[in-house]
Amino acid sequence: MVIKPSSNLPLVVDNNGLVAYFEKIKSFPVLSEDEERNLVMDFKQNNNLQAAHSLVLSHLRLAAKIALTYRRYGLPLADLISEANIGLMQAVKKFDLSKKVRLSTYAIWWIKAAINDFILRSWSLVKIGTVAAQKKLFYNLNRIKARLGIYDNKELEPSVVKEIADELVVDEQEVVDMNRRLSGDTSLNVTIGDEDDCERQDMLVDNRQNIEASLAARQEIGLKHKLLMACLHELPEREAYIVKNRMLTETPATLEEIGAKYDISRERVRQIEKKAFDHLSELFKEKYSAAA
Repeated sequence: MVIKPSSNLPLVVDNNGLVAYFEKIKSFPVLSEDEERNLVMDFKQNNNLQAAHSLVLSHLRLAAKIALTYRRYGLPLADLISEANIGLMQAVKKFDLSKKVRLSTYAIWWIKAAINDFILRSWSLVKIGTVAAQKKLFYNLNRIKARLGIYDNKELEPSVVKEIADELVVDEQEVVDMNRRLSGDTSLNVTIGDEDDCERQDMLVDNRQNIEASLAARQEIGLKHKLLMACLHELPEREAYIVKNRMLTETPATLEEIGAKYDISRERVRQIEKKAFDHLSELFKEKYSAAA
């Protein structure tokens, strides 16, 4: 069963409606532990969708707060919040009292996963380079840093960069770049006021984004995707297969798996992958310049 928002669930139409949206979600009360437990039981035992709806409403501020921390990726904030809400609804659907934690703690992971997937889908292949390596870093860098006892957003020591690069089998420069991208500017994350769910960045208004800009960004992503698919069809069969199965899939094939398919070595697959990506990049640049 999929939890669908009912007609009175506030929607983020575009960036111009964000102020009204934030005001609206502030009106929904935070549930006590007993209230939350009763609603979860009612939903799970009686399939009461209204109980699920109440759980979603009470956590919309959490979803919005998490979405705000991803604004540095340059994607429309309204889209980030919408994706966060999808993750929240999935969390409510999957949650049960056996988790031994509050729904908010459980929902954080679903919300972040939904936003992360949206960002990865939105990034251009040519812009970010080797998608497989970027995915590894995107999902694992902060986890590894925490394991190493690194909780700040400063530049990583060269020895730490090498350790992470070796563990994830990626280039050291990719580790440095992703750490900078994920760290961003933390000066806006200072809590203000008496409520710990309100940060300085929440009070900023971005007048640069509007409906036209959001539409243009969507059209740009659509154009890049169309051109990318056209470029793939111009690659030799083996190069196209390697690109698709190493860079354009949620679960990239290993070098060994592709080597076995074509009866070539792991290193040869790596060489073809690099050649294919360089070829694809050149084709993309030519088509993009012609379309601009």
